[in-house]
This record gives sequence, C-alpha cells and structure tokens, in this order.
Amino acid sequence: MAEKVTIATVARHARVSRQTVSNVLNAPHIVREETRLRVQEAIDALGYRANQAARQMRTGRSRLIAARIEPTRDGINGSVLDRFLHGLTEAAEAAGYRVMLYTATDTDREIATYDDLLGAYDLDAFVLTGTDHGDPRTAWLARRGVPFVTFGRPWDAPDAHPWVDVDGASGTAEATAHLLAAGHRRIGFIGWPAGSGVGDDRRAGWRRTLAAAGVDVAGLDREAVDGIAEGERHARGLLAEAAPTALLCASDSLALGALQAVRADAPYVAVIGFDDTPVAAAVGLTSVSQPLGEAAARCVDLLTAVLDGPHRTTDQVLLRPSLVRRHTA
Repeated sequence: MAEKVTIATVARHARVSRQTVSNVLNAPHIVREETRLRVQEAIDALGYRANQAARQMRTGRSRLIAARIEPTRDGINGSVLDRFLHGLTEAAEAAGYRVMLYTATDTDREIATYDDLLGAYDLDAFVLTGTDHGDPRTAWLARRGVPFVTFGRPWDAPDAHPWVDVDGASGTAEATAHLLAAGHRRIGFIGWPAGSGVGDDRRAGWRRTLAAAGVDVAGLDREAVDGIAEGERHARGLLAEAAPTALLCASDSLALGALQAVRADAPYVAVIGFDDTPVAAAVGLTSVSQPLGEAAARCVDLLTAVLDGPHRTTDQVLLRPSLVRRHTA
C-alpha cells in the first residue's frame, strides 16, 4: 500500500517546515513567491490533497466565496462580467479559495439568496458586482457582519467598505481627447439615463474634457436604455438634429447600434464604445478597455485582507482603463 501523503511529507519534499506548507494552503499571500512555488511543486508531484473538513475545523473557514452571475441580456455587455468572473475564479484559486456562483433577477431576490446561501453553506465572503446609489445589498451584509468586497464603488459613501472599481470618467476622457486630437469638435454622447453611478461617471469624463477644451456640448447628449436598437435610434436622432462628426457611447451595445446608423447615413462619423467586448474587436470598433483581470485579482487581495486581518480593511482601488484604437475612430 502506498504511503499516505501528509503535510509532513510535503514539507520534507520541499525542504520547509510543516507550518510553511500550512501557510501555502491556507494563507498563500504571506509566503514568499519562491517558497510558495517550491511547496506547490511538491504538492503537485506528490499528489497531496488537503483534507478540507480538517482544514475548515483548524481555520474556521470554508475557503468558499460567492459571486453573482447576471443574465446575458444582449450577449455583448454580459461578456464583461463573464471575463471578470473568470479572473475572479483564477485569482481565488491561487489564494486557496473556490467561487460559488449564484443568480438573481433583481436586488430583492439577490438579498434573499444571500440568506439562503448563508443558511445552507458556510460561506466565508461575497464579491458583489454592479453597485449603485443606496445599494441595499451592502447594507444587508454589513449589518450581519458578513465579509464582502465590491467590484464597483459605493457611490454614496466612498469609504464605506473595501472596493475595486474602474475609472469610467478617465476612460471616456481619454476617448474624448483622442477625438479632439483628430480634429473633431461636434462629439455626441449616447449614455444611460441619469442616476446610474457608472453611467454618470462615464458621461462626466466626456463632458469635462469638452468643457476644458472650450467645446459646447449643447444638444449633443442623449440618454438611452442600454441596447443595440436604442443606440441606433438615438444615433439617428443625433445625426439628424445635431450633425456630430463623432459619437462616444457608454457601452459597446450602444456603440454597435450607433455604428449601424452611421454606416447607413453618415460613414464619415467616428464611433467609440466602452468595455472592449469581443464583438467590438470582431467589427473593428474602437472601445475603452477595462482591466478586468487585474480588477478581479485586486478584489481577492482585498477580500483576503478582510478575512486575515484583525480589523476590517477600508482599502479602495481605482483602476485606469485604456483606449483600444481600431477602424471606427
């Protein structure tokens, strides 16, 4: 019978202490990279599998975090969250955690799902996405002392809890500056209805950049529900009423609709989207790209700090997006 592989076996093979092996399994972020890799190689070579139940009894943790997967909607912008969740799963695994996915149709249903999940599983924490003004989800979790981080700012109280976000205003500002440098002055914006934290942030970057350049934005702003059809409809309205030479959109879905209108009526008009989805790459749409892999990794970093530290951290991380230039602008 083959000898049972234990932590002690791994420690001898990697030439480290048993405590170091335990740290690699339970808190890899505190172990030097070189040592962690050596221990991981020993774990892989020996085929060691930690006893999850025993580990949970020692640490008081399940090493399980939960995140919501949203409906696909038009299949375009849904890919943004898919990429984030993929990165979150990889980053969590590297830190010794697993991600449980759940779905919910609205905020009330999501909060009810928290209650169900916490009753059925010994979850360590949640990663929330899509924050908005007065978000009741974070209030519910905070009242119950459930650890969480958000991918998205708490728009009403920036220091309320740990979060990671992408600076949408910076992204639209870069896109607007690119269009100004190309000689455009009539730059329209198609964004979401006012009141959305993310949407207002993206619109603000466009507006501030044009104001700083002394360019009037009167008549160039449209509010649209997200979607290709809405993007096309509002683009046609702008083309007919305001004669823009460029259109900047709050999402790739809106931009793809705008692109359809432009190609039919005004092929000289530049179009830029936001999110750099695979569809944008396929059709040659210039778009603002979010660093989703980095955002996911930083969420896990903050979450492990919350779980491992003696006090809850209030760290916040704001990442800068970048403009991916293609054929449309």
